[in-house]
Amino acid sequence: MMKNVKILSGLLMLSAFASAQTKDSVIMRKPVNLDSINVVRMVIDTITHDTFFVYEYDEVAIMDFETKEQREAYLKLVYNTRKVLPYAKLAAFRLQLMEDNLQLLTEEKAREKYIKETDKAIKDEFMETMKGFSRSQGLLLIKLIHRECGKTTYEILKGYRGSAETFYWSMFAKLYNADLKTEYDPILDYQIEMIIEKYKLE
Repeated sequence: MMKNVKILSGLLMLSAFASAQTKDSVIMRKPVNLDSINVVRMVIDTITHDTFFVYEYDEVAIMDFETKEQREAYLKLVYNTRKVLPYAKLAAFRLQLMEDNLQLLTEEKAREKYIKETDKAIKDEFMETMKGFSRSQGLLLIKLIHRECGKTTYEILKGYRGSAETFYWSMFAKLYNADLKTEYDPILDYQIEMIIEKYKLE
């Protein structure tokens, strides 16, 4: 006969972590759906005959901030990501649409005309809004464009606007300490990935 039934759950550990959080700490997690928790295995101690249940539930991520400045920087990144990501997604949509349409154009002059018209339409629609971006938002946009398009801003410009204009925009960007060749790295930029997942921005 079993003497005791012990339920082991990481929820207890999470409660301990939560109670130890400082005011500069943020807990980032997916809500744990108790109805979806599954017993993945049961272990019986052959000596005490105690039974241990091992549970499986959604992953929880805890992020600590050592200083107020770190916390403020994170909250700023949240704000910027929520503001900028829609423009990166729109850029990816427009790029795919342009590539699809270019496949239908066989004459070089027609292709050049279409690229110029598309370029002008995008500038007319979004340039004023993007002029209002802060430097940090502009730098983030360059990263997120690479995330969404699979190409850096430099590669996109060179592919459709030519080397000369790409060089001009690269020099212009460097005045603001930006690099159009900047790539998005899901490992180094893990905070951005967590923000996108947490706020369901996909």
